[in-house]
Amino acid sequence: RGSYESASKHFNPADVEVDVAGRSFLATGANSGIGKATAKEISRRGGTVHLVCRNKDRAEVAKEEIVTETGNQNVFLHIVDMSNPKEVWKFAEKFRNEHTLNVLINNAGCMVNSRELTEDGLEKNFATNTLGMYILTTTLLPLLEKEADARVITVSSGGMLVQKLNISDLQSENGTFDGTMVYAQNKRQQVVVTEQWLKAHKNIHFSIMHPGWADTPAVRLSMPDFYEKMKNSLHTEAQGADTVVWLVVSAEATRLPSGLFFQDRQPVATHLPLASTHSPPEDEEKLMEVLEDFSRTLLSLLTQ
Repeated sequence: RGSYESASKHFNPADVEVDVAGRSFLATGANSGIGKATAKEISRRGGTVHLVCRNKDRAEVAKEEIVTETGNQNVFLHIVDMSNPKEVWKFAEKFRNEHTLNVLINNAGCMVNSRELTEDGLEKNFATNTLGMYILTTTLLPLLEKEADARVITVSSGGMLVQKLNISDLQSENGTFDGTMVYAQNKRQQVVVTEQWLKAHKNIHFSIMHPGWADTPAVRLSMPDFYEKMKNSLHTEAQGADTVVWLVVSAEATRLPSGLFFQDRQPVATHLPLASTHSPPEDEEKLMEVLEDFSRTLLSLLTQ
């Protein structure tokens, strides 16, 4: 929390005092934590907000809270399980045919601490954090390409700084399963994927960010020991969401190059000094090929 409070002394409040009426925003994992806080701030500024959530009951409560607090009726709910690639693709295809989109916020994530498989036989963290995000974004990129000032913001984690891309074990089948490290590996994958996307989509501004360790339901559930030790020092949900909101609405964010990694509204390095976490370009290209192969294989089942 101290790092945010120190950095915020240099924030320009005018950056986020923006009217975004007429622009359309889609946020995954928006029924709690940073996703809900972000959706609420967009709604306050007049944007049309699409909430993509897994749990219908919690999502409806979140939507009602956002509408009540902001007075903005243009808040729409979509129930999607981001760990189910076929469901993600069907939703994205339908959305692409029925809506416009200016900004995509990839916020949904999970940290499962034991190795669980989805109905498609995918390790659940990878399915949600990497493959689900990949399918949603690639399906919606043509929609974003149609709009001026289109943006994609992905909520990653500073935990990825301890991980080098491991292209040989994307399903975490080898060795002892450590949910925290699997999550960190997924977050490294998100950074690599984003850096690959920006090469092919020059009209879209991509950003990745670390919200800092925030007091969210996900942290309390997935990292209970860490939470108990650190709960008095964690960012609030609003502080964790601040950089997301800045990246989503401010003109200043898009004056910086596409593909940067942010914390507290400032670009920061994606590798620690002297760390051996850099990957050869062929590994990064291979990740994209593998994700595309996964997508094609799973989605071909829909047409059989």
